[in-house]
Amino acid sequence: MVLPPVMSSDVARAGGVTARYRETDEERLLEFERAAGGKTAATAAIAQNREGYAMLKVRPTAGGDELERYYGFDMALDHAAELLEVAVTDLPVPEAATDMGM
Repeated sequence: MVLPPVMSSDVARAGGVTARYRETDEERLLEFERAAGGKTAATAAIAQNREGYAMLKVRPTAGGDELERYYGFDMALDHAAELLEVAVTDLPVPEAATDMGM
């Protein structure tokens, strides 16, 4: 079952991928989850320091080990799309996360 696209400032959903933006005491996090068959098939996360001026870190999960760092949001999204096994154009991005990157 494919859910219809959903957008809010912190959540976006399209084509089986859900993106959630949140902030912790240290970081801004953009977490992705791709569902298949009603279960989580893949996850990826992009993190940036809370002040929003550092390089972006791509991780398999929000709390996972860093896989790579990028200056540009587009490059971090491309890596996240690879982890999720979807096209980068298929990634929904909540409005609150659109200013991530340097």
